[in-house]
Parts: sequence; C-alpha cells; structure tokens
Amino acid sequence: MNSIISVLVVYNQFLISQINQLLVFIAKNIPLKVPKHDITNEKYHKLVVDKPPVFIPPKKLDYKDLLAKHLLETGKPLKPINTRSVNVVAAHICCEICGAPHEYLYDNNGGKGQIACKVCKNTFNLLRNTRNPMAFRCPYCEHLLEKKIQRKEFIVHKCGNKKCSYYLDSLRKLSPEERKEKLSDPYKFKLHYIYREFTVDFFKIDLKSLPSGSVNLRFRNFSPHVMGLCLTYHINLSLSTRATARALWEVHQVRISHVMVSKYARTVASIVKFYIDNYNYNPTNFLAADETYTKKKGVKQYVWFVMDAIKKSILGYQVSDTRSLGPCILAMRMAFSKFSEFPGKSLKFIADGFTSYLLARQEFAKQGMDFDVTQVIGLTNDDPVSTEFRWLKQIIERLNRTFKFSYRVTNGYGCDEGANAHVVLFVAYYNFLRPHSYSYWKPLNSIPQLEAIDSMPGKWQKLIELSQKQILAAQVN
Repeated sequence: MNSIISVLVVYNQFLISQINQLLVFIAKNIPLKVPKHDITNEKYHKLVVDKPPVFIPPKKLDYKDLLAKHLLETGKPLKPINTRSVNVVAAHICCEICGAPHEYLYDNNGGKGQIACKVCKNTFNLLRNTRNPMAFRCPYCEHLLEKKIQRKEFIVHKCGNKKCSYYLDSLRKLSPEERKEKLSDPYKFKLHYIYREFTVDFFKIDLKSLPSGSVNLRFRNFSPHVMGLCLTYHINLSLSTRATARALWEVHQVRISHVMVSKYARTVASIVKFYIDNYNYNPTNFLAADETYTKKKGVKQYVWFVMDAIKKSILGYQVSDTRSLGPCILAMRMAFSKFSEFPGKSLKFIADGFTSYLLARQEFAKQGMDFDVTQVIGLTNDDPVSTEFRWLKQIIERLNRTFKFSYRVTNGYGCDEGANAHVVLFVAYYNFLRPHSYSYWKPLNSIPQLEAIDSMPGKWQKLIELSQKQILAAQVN
C-alpha cells in the first residue's frame, strides 16, 4: 500500500513540473491579452462607405448602319459567317452591342461563352454580362466593378484595378509594418473601392398597414376600465404581465391572468399604431437616430429609434432580428413621412458611426431625398464634429435608457408579436401620455381629448377610441 502511495506522489510531482514548464512556455510565447485592432482607424474599418459608382453605358450601335457603311467603303456587302466550328451560335442570340443576328456571330473561345461579332468587331460573354448598360464602374478609374459576394440583401462589387488611384492612395498610407502585416492578414485592410448593390426595394414596403393579428376589443369578463388598468401597470409603471395580473388582484381585487394582459397589450398596440404613425408631429430639422438591443427567446434583437431631437418625440421605430440596412431604412422612412415637405440638405441627421446610416443616405438619394448624415463617434469629444453635436447624440442615448428600463422587466420577448406590441405601446406612452421635464411635466404632444381626462386608464381608453375613429375614417376614404 505504501509503495502505491509513494508512486502516485512521485507521479503527481512529475505532473506538477510539467504544468510549470507549460505555464512558463505560455507566458513567454503566448500573450494572455491579444491587442485588439483599432476599429476607429480607417485601415481597419472595412465597412467604410465609399461614394456611389458611375454608370458609363456603352455606345449604342446599329448593325444595319454598320453594314451600309461597310458597303459604302468597300463596295461589297459584308457576308455572314460560314462557320466550320462545332460550337454554333444559337439562333436566338443577338449581338449585345449592335444587335446583329446570329448569322454574323461566331464562337471565340472554344465554347466557353465568349461570342465575337463580325459587324461591330466587339466581343461579349454569355456567362458574364460584362457589357450590361447598367454595369457599375469605379468613380476613380472607371474600371468595371467585379461582383465578389452575394449576400441576402445586397451584392458586393469591387474594383480590382491595381492602378486605380483609390487603391494606390490607400496603399501609400500603409506603414512598412502594416505592409508586412497585409501579406499575412490581408482581410484587416480595406484598400480597394467597394460598392454594395442592394437587391431589396425597401421603399415599396407598406408602413401603414395593420398587422394580421388585429382584432376588435370585446369585453366579456372584464370592463374597458380593467383594460386601462392593465395598460397603466404594464406600460406606464413598467410591470411585467405577471406582476400586472398580481397587482390587479392585490389592489383592485380583479382576478385576471397574465395571458389576458398580454392579449390586451397586443390588441391595443395594433389599434393605436395607426394613430401614432399618422399624427401630425410637425417635426424640426434636427433628427437623432440610434439602435439598441433587446432579446427574443435569449437571442439578440434590435430596436431602431429616430426621434426629433428638439421636441423629443419618437418619429420612427423598427424591431428587427438583424442589425442590417433594411430596418434602418424603414425607421428613417417612418420618420421622414412626418414632414409635410422634406427639408433636404437643411436636415441635421445625427447618428453614431454605424455604416447602415451612410448606406441608407445613398439609397434615399436615389429616391430624390438627399441629405447629410453627421456621425458622432466614440464617447469623448475628440474632434470638432463630436464637440458640436454630442448633445444631440446624448438625447437619443437617454431615450434608449428609458426604453431599456421598460423592457428589462419583460426578461426578453417570447415572440415577434410581443416585441412589436411592446415597442408600439412604449412609443404611444412616450409621445402622448408620459410627462416630460422638457414640456414642464406634461406630455410631449398635447391632445385636448386626453387632457380633459384625469385618470390614466381613462386616457388609454380615449387614445384607443381616437385611433379607432381614425382607422374607420381612413377605410371610408
């Protein structure tokens, strides 16, 4: 027995010595804290939005004019192709440059797709549409952009010209150490011109339609006052549905389930959404935008807000599963729809350094709505732009904290409908019912019908009534 213990002790000491040697090796050769790349540095900022590409359509030619010109110059007509190749051009193919029929076309690279035209002397590829009239070209060197990556909502085009002034200028800014690092880790540097072509038309999505789950409020077991109490506890006081049901029983002796509270919230949200989205806010030209995260079934989700930085009203909002361009454009569209006339360049749109806002500006410019985006980056005023516009960014950050306080009690959403309903009710409460110090502890937007009511459950009932009347009036029109 003693011999076994002595052997185990010796073996244990051997393992300890091996562990010590490994720790020494790790301490010398493997740093415990790997320095992160400075994402504020342009060389590491791969999502920098470049200016839009240029469109240089090819010259339009007519093969009939070219045939007549050839006859005039040579005195002989241009004969069709008498092909001896196995790869015969199909009868439905015409020249993409001059429109010559297949009789004047022939295979130029052994059946790999390249076709040559005898009339205009140009070539085109059936597999790669390099002569597309809407082809994107680099604004710096006019080189044809190459399609690199196909994403869900956009296509990445890249200028591969090594003599492009954009590429040469980016390469010139690299230090000798960074050039060595580029050879081993090229993905850390953005040197070529990149353009993202979005394949989804975010401007055709309907923002005013009611959700499919909208139903009429029918009170069988409870009165409208109980529904108003549910909304007051759940939204105004930021109680969860279970805490709201418990408060109604302990305070008002009303036995109601948390499921019924949730149903009331979703139904009211589908009704008041039409009212808050079509209210005349008469916004100023100072808008602030930001996105914050929530959770749905433990998975990260995002809520986008666009608010009037002067009047503090929330003008646009959107809930999304991804932090992509689509919900950003939808929230901005909702905010811009509040203007009777779009202010254009006089609009002061403040956002953080996220790329989606710059990409959205490019998409709005295509729709004739051109404006500038001012990005306040970082937490300290390290540049004149941050010093001048920091106060506008802080306003919407304060809004995010207020929303997080109301959202935190839900412990995350269980479904998309619950997330959308909570955000809609929060916006309705924030814009029309919540007292603000900015407006001397009164709601941001004054509605005479609501001011005549003292109790908060009554205000919720009145807001629902006004929303129903507006929906009915819109259906009649």
